[in-house]
Amino acid sequence: MKSLRVRLTPTCLSTRLLAAAVLACAAAGAHAADGDTLKKIKDTGVISLGYRESSIPFSYTDGKEIMGYSHEILLQIVDKIKTTLNMPNLQVKLTPITSQNRIPLMQNGTIDIECGSTTNNLERQKQVAFSNSLFVYGIKMLTKKDSGVTDFAQLKGRNVVTTAGTTGERLLVKMNGEQGMNMNLTSAKDHGQAFLILETGRAVAFVMDEPLLYGERTKAKNASEWVVAGEPLQTENYACMFRKDDASFKKLADGVVSDLMLSGRAEKLYTKWFQSPIPPRNINMNYPMSPDMKALYAAPNDKAFQ
Repeated sequence: MKSLRVRLTPTCLSTRLLAAAVLACAAAGAHAADGDTLKKIKDTGVISLGYRESSIPFSYTDGKEIMGYSHEILLQIVDKIKTTLNMPNLQVKLTPITSQNRIPLMQNGTIDIECGSTTNNLERQKQVAFSNSLFVYGIKMLTKKDSGVTDFAQLKGRNVVTTAGTTGERLLVKMNGEQGMNMNLTSAKDHGQAFLILETGRAVAFVMDEPLLYGERTKAKNASEWVVAGEPLQTENYACMFRKDDASFKKLADGVVSDLMLSGRAEKLYTKWFQSPIPPRNINMNYPMSPDMKALYAAPNDKAFQ
């Protein structure tokens, strides 16, 4: 499947006149409020997709194309929407999102769906809705092999980096407060900046979702110098995110994800993105499929672990 070309055109505020921008955003918000995303797409002729710029290998860009495991699943959902609505020429608008702004952009109608590295949990379900799970993982750390750090207890009093707006950040703050870890925490704007802080020696560990750590390791000058370590702080799962109270849209997205998994096509995507050389440096993550992932592929579901 070909990746969609990046369109860095801003969303509502990209129009030439501020007045037009306000009207466009108001219209999007009105559609979003009624919870009928398929109607919004049909009426406007546009589907707005959120994507991550550095969530390797789920949703990321090399500056020219958007690609990744989750992004390919998102494109399958778009194809299903085109067929369902009989809109083969449906316009696709792409908007870069971050851990901090993804939920507000979903709630205000700027984006209709995003499939990247967003965790489905009970707290977020109060604000947005989620599809069947795309990936199950644990929260671990990336550190140098010779750092002497093998588990989280050894981070006491050390410099640690994570990504702002993530579960990893919340758990580290909680550990500092409840366990007196006294870690010096840095919250980077994205995963790429977090790894740069780690690689340049300003932190001894980068705490984040395990598969994302494997992805960031592919950016290292020498990937063999780095190791993913630690007993998982907790188990979580990624899913596509969309607006609440939209049963028809959820049914469509869930159906696409389930079909990919039960047909065996999702396992092929796994092999492509986690066990084969991937752009931009053609490095193999060599990330083995876990028992949890095998179980998910055998029985797709939208269960939240937390």
